[in-house]
Amino acid sequence: MRKYPLDKYLVSEELSLRDALQRIEETERRTIFVVDAERCLRGVVTDGDIRRWLLAGGDFSVSVTEVLTRHPYHVHAGFAHEPVRERMLELGATCVPLLDAAGRVVEIVFWEDIFREFEPKPDRRPITAPVVIMAGGRGARMAPFTQVLPKPLLPVGEKTVIEIIIDGFLEHGVREIILTTNYKAALLKAFFHELPRPYAVHIVEEPRPLGTAGSLGLIRDRLTAPFIVTNCDIVIKLDAHDLLAQHEQQGNLITMVVSLKNYNVPYGVCEIEKGGRLRAIREKPEFNFLVNTGMYALSPAVLDLVPAERMFDMTELIAAVEAGGGRVGVYPIGEGAWLDTGEWAEYRRTLQHFEDLLRK
Repeated sequence: MRKYPLDKYLVSEELSLRDALQRIEETERRTIFVVDAERCLRGVVTDGDIRRWLLAGGDFSVSVTEVLTRHPYHVHAGFAHEPVRERMLELGATCVPLLDAAGRVVEIVFWEDIFREFEPKPDRRPITAPVVIMAGGRGARMAPFTQVLPKPLLPVGEKTVIEIIIDGFLEHGVREIILTTNYKAALLKAFFHELPRPYAVHIVEEPRPLGTAGSLGLIRDRLTAPFIVTNCDIVIKLDAHDLLAQHEQQGNLITMVVSLKNYNVPYGVCEIEKGGRLRAIREKPEFNFLVNTGMYALSPAVLDLVPAERMFDMTELIAAVEAGGGRVGVYPIGEGAWLDTGEWAEYRRTLQHFEDLLRK
């Protein structure tokens, strides 16, 4: 069994929920184990646990102990592989802690540790619905780059943004991409014509700019099952199966992927009463928000609300769904799971992120 850095997967009981979500995303297994000072196991936390907490109205101000599952499944030295395999399948777990006689975590056992060759979990069927990537915008915030290249072809390391986005979906079995284009569509067509790839790309050109949702009206006949729509300038790390599963389980017509954003005000913030009297000063307060990332899961029924060939934004589609009594839900992710290449500061942060990965 291979050795893994325990510190990556073990966290203190005092860790904040916001920091716990960041640690979960760093593990790539969407799981962390909560331990005490002696590394005795206290519980397990997954990204799903945190999402359920947030969707139930919880916030990030609590410690990780508020959401952990106590007495989680674990193994001891000399465990038999077959029952562990069956239990991991039952739980949907990709890793479990190995404890010594005192209950201390001494190793993490991963799915591939039990099998000579990695086997995808049998419940993870390929996503057969196409992923729609909106690539028609001009990318004005990224000028002058986008005066030459469309946003999807901006370089990030050795690949383009669009390749990195698609690679993330290929991990979940997606093999069909629909790309809606307008600005510099010919360059995108030429790029994919020359690119060797194990997936199909259907390029649909807008007759005129149609906004962030209008081009869905051009492809409504191709979308017969719940599907994912994403902007072409965001790289999001998430479980596409889980997003679609939550979308259907909650009966949503639209599920918006939202990301935690943390802001620190570097000043004392004054609270003023009527008449100008100072009520209080909050020194360097910290605020947490959930913001729209530009990725969604949609049900085909919403396509009937998209008008034919006119400007129509996703905000208008959401309003139309809500006006008709449909449910719009959210799927929270952590700040570290979202990279935005659509403006310079975030683009530079994305470049740094991939440079750091190459150095590891």
